[in-house]
Amino acid sequence: MSMTMNMPGPAANPALGDLRAGKYLTFHLANEEFGIRVLKVREIMGIQEITSVPQTPAHIKGVINLRGKVVPVIDLRLKFGLTAAEYTQRTCIIVTQMQGDSGAVLMGIVVDGVSEVLNLTAAEIEDTPNFGEEVSSGYLLGMAKVKGKVKILLDIDKVLSTQDFRSLNAILH
Repeated sequence: MSMTMNMPGPAANPALGDLRAGKYLTFHLANEEFGIRVLKVREIMGIQEITSVPQTPAHIKGVINLRGKVVPVIDLRLKFGLTAAEYTQRTCIIVTQMQGDSGAVLMGIVVDGVSEVLNLTAAEIEDTPNFGEEVSSGYLLGMAKVKGKVKILLDIDKVLSTQDFRSLNAILH
């Protein structure tokens, strides 16, 4: 039995790095930079009126009308347990296409601002460090090292919990 099986590290899964390589839209929340796959992004828009929906968790801001489609919007700051911030001229809604239980779902995420599109190679992406059992990191694809800074890569399909999907399905149906 090999001892390296349970020890995550850069060489733990070299094939995974290759799958994670590609184009990412980077954005910031508070002082951190995050990235999501460009293939998941449908649209980027400035902040607009969000219709709140009663009895939903605080991070579910409500819904917007996107060309006749009702799209739920979550505030990623609140979802990640960061302090709420006033929306500014730089605040954006990134409309993403996520994979729900019943197929593709459009979802808006509120972020502090969009940075750039990066084309990341496998060599620039490392596995997420193990933070211990109390910390769930299932929604993290990895960490990208770009120009001396670390960008946190998100698996947007896993950012929302099953509970969030239930809440959103109740809104939409």
